[in-house]
Amino acid sequence: MTDRNRQVEPGLSADGGSTTADVPQESVIQDVLDASLGSMVLLEPVLGAHDEVVDFRFAAASPHAVDIAGRRGRELLGRSVLETYPGVAGTDLWHGYLGAYLSGVRYEGELNYEEVAAGIPRLSRYNVRAVPSRGGLVVSWARLDTHERKQRRQALIQRLGRTGWMDHDLIRDEIVWSQEVYEIFGRARSLGPVPLRDLFVQAAADDRRALEEELLQLTGRGERMDRTVRLLLPGGEVRHVRTVAEAQTDAHGDPVELHVLFQDLTATKQHEQQLLEHQQTVLAHQGLLAAERDLAARLQNTLLPVSQKVLHLAGLVIDVAYQPVQEGLNLGGDWYSAVELPDGSALLVVGDVAGHGLDAVATMAQLRFTAKGMAITGTPLPEILHRLNTLLLHTPDRPYSTATMIMACYRPETSRFTWVQAGHLPPLLVRRGEARYLPTPAGILLGATDTPHYEESTVDLLPGDELLLYTDGLIENPGEPLDTALARLASAVPEHGGDLPFLDGLVQALVGPADRRDDICALHVRR
Repeated sequence: MTDRNRQVEPGLSADGGSTTADVPQESVIQDVLDASLGSMVLLEPVLGAHDEVVDFRFAAASPHAVDIAGRRGRELLGRSVLETYPGVAGTDLWHGYLGAYLSGVRYEGELNYEEVAAGIPRLSRYNVRAVPSRGGLVVSWARLDTHERKQRRQALIQRLGRTGWMDHDLIRDEIVWSQEVYEIFGRARSLGPVPLRDLFVQAAADDRRALEEELLQLTGRGERMDRTVRLLLPGGEVRHVRTVAEAQTDAHGDPVELHVLFQDLTATKQHEQQLLEHQQTVLAHQGLLAAERDLAARLQNTLLPVSQKVLHLAGLVIDVAYQPVQEGLNLGGDWYSAVELPDGSALLVVGDVAGHGLDAVATMAQLRFTAKGMAITGTPLPEILHRLNTLLLHTPDRPYSTATMIMACYRPETSRFTWVQAGHLPPLLVRRGEARYLPTPAGILLGATDTPHYEESTVDLLPGDELLLYTDGLIENPGEPLDTALARLASAVPEHGGDLPFLDGLVQALVGPADRRDDICALHVRR
């Protein structure tokens, strides 16, 4: 027979020697497991009637494998998993075994297993790994005892708290770091730990000078150290690290070991800095607000010196009320003017500038003094409103300002009251105990259009007549129609007639302190 046609029997080489083809895989794997120091086994699947996996059988085991019942190595061989450990059925571990076997993907997890031995329940916890191999599973496990669980918890706490520890044996010059220290100092673990003094080469210059003395006291006299330093990491990152160190001394008081705790406080410091910046911003805004209020108060003393007073002008008795809505800010957009003109007549004005604050104050002052100046020169009332409207339309530093106004001139020699209005509420006349609103002449609010039309109206005042000029803050009530608010005012004024100051009681009756939403300005005029 030629070599080409020569047949080789199973288990024999071409020259008649044996081969490894006939050696069972359990035997091969067992040889590998015999060299293992841990708990490791080979599991073979036990198939059911339809080739489904119904159990696993121990086919090989390392000599040091120990299960929960204390069975070792070869004592496990031949046993099935579910018969030996019935509590495993249906657990994550069992599904992990099946998944690894069917998918060929390694499984790793933890097992809490309770077994009753001699009537005493015992709970054990294992870390288990199953790796598919040669039609079975190579399974290894390690029991997690109390000490190891504590270490895991400590590692978790250190990671969450950004805290790490260092031990330095000064006699043997041995240093041990926890993993978190490497991360805090941005140092690769492969480089190993460094002495405490060399760590702070990365510290900012100001912190490093203060540290040198404390490190000398720690290593020389064993004095405790507690300091937060700024570390300059590669790439420019700055970290704030608190370092707490204590020395363990010998019988002579000389330090022999250092125990150090590091805590990364960078996030805390950043939050503190953000809070500080926010507080500084708030203080700056408060300062600006205080300055604005102080300026407004000064303007109030200049423009409207008194918020409640009684004037006597041209045979009229005038009760004045001015109450801004902002407490502590004695000037808003509402304003009045009550002066005697050179010809002996009386000029009465009530106005309302849109808005509050310094812009409204500035606009109010502009209107007040301009109106007064033109009235003194004898300019007709409708013409004054025309010019004030033009003034608002062409004020570049306060565009889009609008205002309402009612302006009147009373001549004592004729007892005639002449008035104009720009989008303002009508005067209320009270005669012989009856209140009625004067017919409103044409007039649009100031600053609304460059082609306004203003007319004047007159009424002769009789002895005892009363007139009320006011802004909308005296009557406004959210959701209430204007006609209803005006009717309420017309009913209230006759009821509060009598001694001066008249407006004090009227304001309290119409607008309670809790209901005020706008400035109030009013002139009560009596002949």
